[in-house]
Amino acid sequence: MLDVTAADEIADDARVRSNVVRLAAAQALTGANSAVIFATGAIVGATLAPDISFATVPISMYVVGLAAGTLPTGAISRRFGRRVAFVIGTGLGTLTGLAGSFAILHGSFALFCLATFLGGLYGAVAQSYRFAAADGASAAYRPKAVSWVMAGGVFAGVLGPQLVQWTMDVWQPYLFAFSFLVQAAVALVATGIVAGVDMPKPGPADLHGGRPLLTIVSQPRFVAAALCGVISYPMMNLVMTSAPLAMKLCGLSVSDSNFGIQWHIVAMYGPSFFTGALIARFGAPGIVAAGLLLEAGAAGIGLSGLTAMHFWATLIVLGIGWNFSFIGASALVLETHRPQERNKVQAFNDFLVFGMMAIGSFSSGQLLANYGWSAVNMVVFPPVVLGLIVLSLVSWARRRKARLDAAMGEFPDAV
Repeated sequence: MLDVTAADEIADDARVRSNVVRLAAAQALTGANSAVIFATGAIVGATLAPDISFATVPISMYVVGLAAGTLPTGAISRRFGRRVAFVIGTGLGTLTGLAGSFAILHGSFALFCLATFLGGLYGAVAQSYRFAAADGASAAYRPKAVSWVMAGGVFAGVLGPQLVQWTMDVWQPYLFAFSFLVQAAVALVATGIVAGVDMPKPGPADLHGGRPLLTIVSQPRFVAAALCGVISYPMMNLVMTSAPLAMKLCGLSVSDSNFGIQWHIVAMYGPSFFTGALIARFGAPGIVAAGLLLEAGAAGIGLSGLTAMHFWATLIVLGIGWNFSFIGASALVLETHRPQERNKVQAFNDFLVFGMMAIGSFSSGQLLANYGWSAVNMVVFPPVVLGLIVLSLVSWARRRKARLDAAMGEFPDAV
């Protein structure tokens, strides 16, 4: 852990905890935005696209929006404060719903892709909620703050798919058109919540202080954290993106896919109530490794059958694995930078994660259409093995250095 001043270590508990509650609520409402897109994107895409192989392009555009929005979110937060970035994000969420509904009503594939891209920009802002919760928190409380904000996504797992279920047939024959209009209203509610977040205004140190970015990101600890995030999120997205369309191709109903996505999102965020405590108890690297292994296990379940139960089990285990690996990787990132470096380092980390996710997302539709559901699951295994190897090497090197430092402290004459 990097050395920080005593003032940096003292948390303003009242402010931090109040922010955690608000950010958890905002996370829930933002998660409903992504849940609507993931539950409907491939199905609407298959209806509007000129060819079924382009069915997952709208979801890929969402991921492109995630990648494109990370660095601007960091820059806006650094210059004007996090709250300004949050309000801009929820405004983009409202535009997402309005544009998505209009696109479905007018049968425009290009406009629907634009709508999901705007949704990705909204999602990029929301990804900074977990880091914002740690601002001003003590080192011991930071993993718990991150974890509790992510726990807000449990509500999204219920709200998003149920929102789709209740509204998808309202404007017949325009399936899901009303769902996106309601999603716009949910984003408006989120605006009121994030407007009350109490974030410290950027100071001169936030604008000009800290080490060069290259120095920070070249640390082995950061490399391992970023690589595990790059593996964890894109692999989860690859399987989740393909699952609704794969279920449809297997003759399962939209209700079956909605149910699977709903419990997948609950599984993504539900463990957050205790993930922070697990990280404090066993360390972030161990939790990341457990998460990667669970993602591999989910792919194994996906290869074992094509019933609704197989799809549901795949999505649930995948969600738990993502929770452990992604929150654990986020906690590792928090250990690699100083307070004045947070915005640029966190934004760069998310840019790496979602940039790679965008590249991989475009291949998911082609992979599913040309090679099938089994190929989608097979792709998960090699990156997971790579992540486990790198994480093990970095953790071993860190423990070895700690032992050597302790030995030198006991035997200074050996230096």
